[in-house]
Amino acid sequence: MVPIKGTIVHSGDPKLRDGYVATISEALRHELGSSAPAIKTIMRWTGASNRAAKYWLAGERGPGGWHLIQLARNSDAVLHAFLTMAERDIFEISIELNAAQASLARAAAILSALAPRQ
Repeated sequence: MVPIKGTIVHSGDPKLRDGYVATISEALRHELGSSAPAIKTIMRWTGASNRAAKYWLAGERGPGGWHLIQLARNSDAVLHAFLTMAERDIFEISIELNAAQASLARAAAILSALAPRQ
């Protein structure tokens, strides 16, 4: 019988992982501080445990997928850090959002002009 061996999964580049953890921690501390209310806020935003929020704030560990999405949804600093780490041009995204907003405003003006007057 052949022994069953597990698959070796590499955790990736430690420098990139450490940079990610430090960047998210710094963004959280910049926006919330490092007090007990900051931990409670992170818990409320993400639904994560007290211990996880403490780890993220202290820079010992980083949030995983869903928690990172929740942090970015609630924290401008985390969203900015995420976009910077993803090497996305923040100004390009801002320009796209402004163009979409202008298009919606034009569409609303056209619709209001076409609406029957009462």
